[in-house]
Amino acid sequence: MKMILAIGAGSFIGGISRYLISLFIQNRVPSTFPFGTLSVNIIGCFLIGVVFGLADRGNMRQEWRLFLATGVLGGFTTFSAFSNETVGMMRDGQFWYASAYVVSSVLLGVIATFMGILIIKIL
Repeated sequence: MKMILAIGAGSFIGGISRYLISLFIQNRVPSTFPFGTLSVNIIGCFLIGVVFGLADRGNMRQEWRLFLATGVLGGFTTFSAFSNETVGMMRDGQFWYASAYVVSSVLLGVIATFMGILIIKIL
């Protein structure tokens, strides 16, 4: 039960952080392209790389890994919003934006995760 509460608390923190960061970024970019969600996804991918890099080193207890990766970052990353926004762009005939969004989210997300792991291995 303790782990369930820790994951739930982490999700609460991650969800609120996702909303605030996404809103902050999107309000500063004069575009309908979902830069806020894209930024949150890339940040979340990088951070999950850091968390699993630390876990692989043995520097993190399972409780902390679950709190951070499953809770905070699970609540923070927004691939359900990503999917919905992509469908919306396609529905509106913005196929170029939809394609750019999908490719950049996946490619930059994988690179950010790799960089998070690499940074932890180097340190």
